[in-house]
Amino acid sequence: MKRIRCAGVGFFLGFVLTMAPWDLRAQDKQQTKTKVAAIEVLPIVSDEIKLPAEFRISLYENLIDQLQAGGGFQQVYREGDRNVQDAGDLVILHSTVRGFKQGSERARQVTTVAGATSIKIHCLFTDKNGKPLLDQDIDGKVRFFGGNLRATYDFAKKVAKVARNNFSLNAH
Repeated sequence: MKRIRCAGVGFFLGFVLTMAPWDLRAQDKQQTKTKVAAIEVLPIVSDEIKLPAEFRISLYENLIDQLQAGGGFQQVYREGDRNVQDAGDLVILHSTVRGFKQGSERARQVTTVAGATSIKIHCLFTDKNGKPLLDQDIDGKVRFFGGNLRATYDFAKKVAKVARNNFSLNAH
């Protein structure tokens, strides 16, 4: 009889301990979002990683488009826009390429296990004064169908989702 009782207690403790991390994650998701109205997107930096010009341009343009479409900002500014000085509650996005593997579109057409293109970019969201608000590595991939530049679109969609999940619109 004692053995059954001990096994039941052990099972209960094991269950509670495995469920604890899920409870902590739920609390993290309930944190308050930083209120912002606008974002300034700085050009992608790729000093250490050789990144073809078409990828750099596509990354920047897709990022602007996705943040305008679904990032949750009233205004999205490019670097050098004079109107950014008047923007209140501004977030600045700094992006640095950390990894890049250009795959083969032809290999993806022939087989689904070869030819993937991937790009890994470190994204740092700061306020106007340079204080870090969010620091995260985000990747973009194209594995099966589509051109190599589709990885830049995948990256931009993920950045817009991260922005939407961590910042809330501060309507003036």
